[in-house]
Amino acid sequence: MSIIDSPERYGSISRFFHWSIAALVLWQLVTATTTVLFEDSWLDKLTWATHKPVGLLILILMLGRVAWALLNQRRRPSSLNLPSHLGHLALYALLVVIPSIALMRQYGSGRAFAPFGIELMSGFDGDKIEWMMLPANLLHGWLGWALFAMALGHVLMAVHHRMNPRQQDVLPRMLDVSARK
Repeated sequence: MSIIDSPERYGSISRFFHWSIAALVLWQLVTATTTVLFEDSWLDKLTWATHKPVGLLILILMLGRVAWALLNQRRRPSSLNLPSHLGHLALYALLVVIPSIALMRQYGSGRAFAPFGIELMSGFDGDKIEWMMLPANLLHGWLGWALFAMALGHVLMAVHHRMNPRQQDVLPRMLDVSARK
């Protein structure tokens, strides 16, 4: 398997970004769902403690993924159509915007933030910075649920393309599976 992308399939670095981020987004769905269904339970406390650090990890991986996609822009498989291209752009945008506005809220709240034991924000005394908190207060949750819905649609479309003989099978681009005959 090649490290770089080709017109036929994504290379190992693109696959690493894709599947790592997919696993982390799935975990974020678990943490958010647990908070909604079992708020203040031991399970909520256990899973929610990972939500912010995992969000930061998603942002870091997404910035790498975007940079890698731009470097491989001319080599990677082309989009099937305009809706597919726009859907992927929307997924990329949400995966950058959602954790970015959460980080703004974290800073604006004045609370410390030390994901994985690394101090990123020491926190501060005094008034909160409301304008930094507002975007996430208004949008973080809604955009997160929209991301989960779009990710499910992404999976369903890939399965649809795999199962429908009139469609181009796109799974071999991202998995080590052979194309449908």
